[in-house]
Amino acid sequence: MWPLGGLRLFLNGILIGGAMTAGDATGTEKHSYSAAIFVASAAAVGGFLFGYDTSVINGAVAAIEREFSIGAVPLGLVVSSALLGAMVGAWFAGPLSNRIGRVRVMLIAAFLFLISAIGSALAFNPIDLTVWRVIGGLGVGAASVIAPAYIAEIAPAHLRGRLGSLQQLAIVSGIFVALLVDYVIATVSGGASEPAPWGGTAWRWMFASGAIPAILYGVMALQIPESPRYLVSKQELIKARDILKKLVGGDVDGRIKEIQRSLKSDKPVRLGDLRGPVLGLLPIVWVGILLSVFQQFVGINVIFYYSSVLWEAVGFSSENSLLITVITSVTNIVTTLVAISLVDRVGRKPLLMVGAAAMTISLGTMAVVFATAPLETLADGSTQPVLSDVTGPVALIAANVFVFGFGCSWGPVVWVLLGEMFGNRIRASALALAAGAQWLANWAVSTTFPWLSEIGLGLAYGLYAGFAFLAFFFVWRAVRETKGRELEDMDNPTPAGT
Repeated sequence: MWPLGGLRLFLNGILIGGAMTAGDATGTEKHSYSAAIFVASAAAVGGFLFGYDTSVINGAVAAIEREFSIGAVPLGLVVSSALLGAMVGAWFAGPLSNRIGRVRVMLIAAFLFLISAIGSALAFNPIDLTVWRVIGGLGVGAASVIAPAYIAEIAPAHLRGRLGSLQQLAIVSGIFVALLVDYVIATVSGGASEPAPWGGTAWRWMFASGAIPAILYGVMALQIPESPRYLVSKQELIKARDILKKLVGGDVDGRIKEIQRSLKSDKPVRLGDLRGPVLGLLPIVWVGILLSVFQQFVGINVIFYYSSVLWEAVGFSSENSLLITVITSVTNIVTTLVAISLVDRVGRKPLLMVGAAAMTISLGTMAVVFATAPLETLADGSTQPVLSDVTGPVALIAANVFVFGFGCSWGPVVWVLLGEMFGNRIRASALALAAGAQWLANWAVSTTFPWLSEIGLGLAYGLYAGFAFLAFFFVWRAVRETKGRELEDMDNPTPAGT
């Protein structure tokens, strides 16, 4: 049932090791933990597709621009169109999963991924491609919500944080694999715009490759049980009891009673719960929204959506540009692991402040490099900056320092904070609003980068550096530390500086 047995053993060692010693658990408990890890890993494949779908377009951007002869603004809309679908998919995934179940929503997301991959590969104009990208975005948004929710509902309490971290790890792994696939296809074909050896244009195969993880996600979703919480809500207590016994163990009947009590107190998402004195919203809601907006306004997704175009524009070959992007995505994976190990030791607020400082310096360096680089006029009359043997490596190092600073702080930590910082009464509705703001900010940055870069890359990276600078002081003044606090305590405000 599990094709990647070696990976499963590795995850067992990482996630169970440290949670207990060999003498701390019976064989039955160890089996339960292993089963929970397998089920959580299968659900986290949705995060992999999330990263894959939103990054596979990186290697195809320049080829799309050439094939369809479109300008900067339409290109930005094509690249970012999946994010608009993701906003809708994220908002409706929760209510839909309450009606038809978590696993069925995973299967729907897998199907949307699949048809989006095939449709994008066969697109015959920018509008057609945009429609297929939006459809894929619906799956992205659904996966971004349903995977962490499902993992939280099936995980043993003392493993919940580590199992939940599989989602973020899967996202950055999906980004890495998508960029690696782009690199291999472009290298074999001699460029993203060139014919592939097996027929068709290389960039179309980049999109088509997404069908493989989509099918894998659907197959794995069929292998995992439904959420016990959903089953209890539908009064299927026998099935819920069996699943809890297998995955969690312990006092299963007591756990079912807790779920029944929580279901009675659950409230549907209502924006009216968020009304307050500051521009119509509660102050803590604005903190969550601004955290989400700053996370995107530092320009992180420019690195993963446009980086191959960026490096090609400053003199690197198409293949080398994609290779640099692959290396950058590896940096992102490593830094996510660093964040997972530090967030409960150092705390959320210090990581965010250190990350903002690192991003300000690295983005500022990139802004200076590109703003001062001499311009070369191309045959079509456009210009591009020319980096020297000194400034080229400086820009490359600065880009990876930026990714490191983001990956060990604002990438995973903002999601941790959004899950912790709101009181029980408003958590669901505040999270929905903050997540929507994050997708919208992501879309705005991705859409505007092409025409900002035409004005000047120095301006683009200067703006992102400015937002990183503001983010540092925002965290210092407005964000309160949640490390070590119970979720129930979030209803009682404490000073922002603590």
